[in-house]
Amino acid sequence: MPPSTPPPAVQAWRDHDTEARTLPGMSLGRIPLAADPGAAERLWGMGARRAELDSPVDLATSGRAAARAAIDRLCLVRDLTARAVRVDWDLHLPAGRDDETWKVLSHLQPPRTVTGLTDPETALHAWRTRHYLCKLIWRQGPGFLQIRDRRWGDLRRFTADDPRYPEAVARLDRGAHHTDVATDILEEFAAEHLVLRADDLVWWLPYRVSRWLQEAMAV
Repeated sequence: MPPSTPPPAVQAWRDHDTEARTLPGMSLGRIPLAADPGAAERLWGMGARRAELDSPVDLATSGRAAARAAIDRLCLVRDLTARAVRVDWDLHLPAGRDDETWKVLSHLQPPRTVTGLTDPETALHAWRTRHYLCKLIWRQGPGFLQIRDRRWGDLRRFTADDPRYPEAVARLDRGAHHTDVATDILEEFAAEHLVLRADDLVWWLPYRVSRWLQEAMAV
């Protein structure tokens, strides 16, 4: 990885409450992280229940290095959201984006600030007041992959039994070059807003659920 795009680092605490995290023993300090699938799990294992990203998720800057850095941080936000860890982060979008852009990311913990939207304050208010866990999830059972999407206000459920789909998700999970995934599958994912394109990289948006936070039928 080029020096200009270091892996993410976070400030972490053992409690999400603003006052509680100031108590002795609550701070875990600054934690450098490798850009790999185990980063969120390691933070959870250390006792982190609130984390602050070291720099914004910048989707407004062009170039492969900037895209790689943004996706590395989005992976961390996504995987910490899946564990109900409070994430403090900031989002930079290309200028002039509309509501559809933030709704694509609305399953993630809401950011502190967002730039690039035509009406960022309204978007942030909606994001914060409408966010809940399991808004966009996927799970894999014996011989099938299922996605449940509630970002648009209703439940949209997709089930695939083609073995190519789990393989594609595995490639896209940390961000992959768009040519590394079968074109027909990538087009299906893009049509349902299940992937995010940054430069020539494509990233998988849903987070994986290992156990239901509510009864399965409610989710």
